[in-house]
Amino acid sequence: MKDYYDHYWGRPVYGENELFEWLCLEIFQAGLAWRQVWQRRTAFEAAFANFEIEAVAAFTTADVDRLQNDSGIIRNRAKIQACCHNAQLLAQWHQAGRYLSRVAWAVTGGEVLRLLPDQAGRLPATMPLATTFAKQLKAQGFQRTGPKTVFAWLCAVGIINGRLPE
Repeated sequence: MKDYYDHYWGRPVYGENELFEWLCLEIFQAGLAWRQVWQRRTAFEAAFANFEIEAVAAFTTADVDRLQNDSGIIRNRAKIQACCHNAQLLAQWHQAGRYLSRVAWAVTGGEVLRLLPDQAGRLPATMPLATTFAKQLKAQGFQRTGPKTVFAWLCAVGIINGRLPE
């Protein structure tokens, strides 16, 4: 997990497909240890067409069935369907000239928001900004994007910087 923390977590991400990938991985992580998802990242990339939004948006029920039988990934049907559904929404956004990158980074005005640990050195599990954004995503039809998942995603992609000072 040191490699993940040192080279991935909390590094600003701007690419549309990369943001989608991290959102999907956070959706799959909900209720599980992050290690379970991270160890399967390569399998997730293969299963989800390298998280190319347009490709995942075109997945059919047969693809969902295939993914649910893929032993390399976490085979939770609701989470698989949520990622496919969210890709369809993003594909619609793209057709309308709207992008996840712009929407997500607008949450903090385009700046990285520095999150400081409490006096015991712990980071919160969520914050009001993530709760508000999660409600906005849900209102627009996104699935499995609750406050904790959205908060974890915003931290993972560096929009919220929860990295401890080195």
